[in-house]
Amino acid sequence: MQQRDHKMSGLQRRWLRSGASLLVALVVLAMMLFSVMMGVYYRNGMTKGLEAKAKTTTDFFANYISQSYNDYFQSCIKFAQSFEESDMLELQFISAGGKLVASSYGPWTGQIAMPTDVKTAIETKTTAVYSGKNSGTNERILAVSSPMIYTNGEVIGVLRYVTSMRLMYRQMFVVFLLALVAGAAFIAVVLLSSGFFIRSIIEPVTEINEISKRIAAGSYGSKIHKQFDDEIGELADTINDMSVKISQAEKMQTDFVSSVSHELRTPLTAITGWGETLLASETFDQDETRRGVTIILRETQRLTDMVEELLEFTRMQDGRFTLNVAACDLRSELEDTIFMYGSRLRQEGIRLEYLDNDDDLSEVFCDASRIRQVLLNLLDNAAKHGGEGKRIDVSLSRSDHNAVLTVRDYGNGIPEEELPHVKMKFYKGSSKTRGSGIGLAVCEEIVTMHGGTLEIANAEGGGAIVTVTIPIGGE
Repeated sequence: MQQRDHKMSGLQRRWLRSGASLLVALVVLAMMLFSVMMGVYYRNGMTKGLEAKAKTTTDFFANYISQSYNDYFQSCIKFAQSFEESDMLELQFISAGGKLVASSYGPWTGQIAMPTDVKTAIETKTTAVYSGKNSGTNERILAVSSPMIYTNGEVIGVLRYVTSMRLMYRQMFVVFLLALVAGAAFIAVVLLSSGFFIRSIIEPVTEINEISKRIAAGSYGSKIHKQFDDEIGELADTINDMSVKISQAEKMQTDFVSSVSHELRTPLTAITGWGETLLASETFDQDETRRGVTIILRETQRLTDMVEELLEFTRMQDGRFTLNVAACDLRSELEDTIFMYGSRLRQEGIRLEYLDNDDDLSEVFCDASRIRQVLLNLLDNAAKHGGEGKRIDVSLSRSDHNAVLTVRDYGNGIPEEELPHVKMKFYKGSSKTRGSGIGLAVCEEIVTMHGGTLEIANAEGGGAIVTVTIPIGGE
């Protein structure tokens, strides 16, 4: 359990170092950009608002007041005294000479240091903006100055609105706090949801890892509980399939070793027994000696055939299995093989019938010895597994550009559930007949190397039928 926790925390730390840290960095950057943009937005909004307000006021004075300079400034003083927004703004009237004529904050003190925005407004006759510190209070302010032009076009003064930036900074701080809370909430939601997602990956991966270790340790057939229909579910299905196939392969190899050991023991026992009998006999009876030597030779040939089959299988496994293809009379080869093998089957009470349909098969490009090996193996299988039917049929025909060879027995057939597996190496199924379980695998390899197919099915009326199709070639 500690190992699982360590793995989980390790994956989570990797995710925190990569994905989560990047997410936090992006959110912080977004908050900073948002704060800067909001600051610019507020400042621009305040500036444009003050500019519009200043222009409206100066236009009012220009359109409705036509007095002497003294009356003009008296009107400015009254306007400043009645200014209703003095809690948020300071309204100043400054003469062209730099004298503070009136202020909504009052009292005014006469001559002042000429602010840069006032000077610019007088010189350019346009609205000027100043953002910076107030020289008197050292407070951050925003000021907008609009020139007041008399009827003769002369600038007689400047209308100036001044506001503290404190309110803007307060609003920006509130916005920053809201952005901070929203960013923190977003990060928390993402971290929590990602945490659930990471755990949904870690738990099945941990189980897959543990089951894989058990399979690697030899617990073949162990299966993983599939939780999701996604890539992890597909991985679980793949490992489960691999585990089952390894278990089947392990069982087949175990059965193969046991079967081969039994197959080797039987003829060796017969050879040893008859050898000891003949050596122990003081008088060599000719009939008994002949019988013993015959059995020894037969079992020796059986051992030789078995060893040759195993050698063929190893050559097939390591890629040393080759063909010597040449034009041959396949029908003649088939007839010779049937004649040779038929006498042996007659001794076992099995009738071997050759059904010749006289199709044109004068020449087929193939490895004659390998094809003979396939036929002998198929006849041997038919005798072993379907010999109770006491009959085996062999036929050779032509179908388009292929030679078609069939071998049919009249035994009990093959169980339907075993049909897909009978050509697998080491597979013996429910059959109790002696054999290594690799004969059909070797036959299929030979046929496949010729570019053909080998198919096994149950025949109508009982028994099994094997169909071998080989391209004629050379046409």
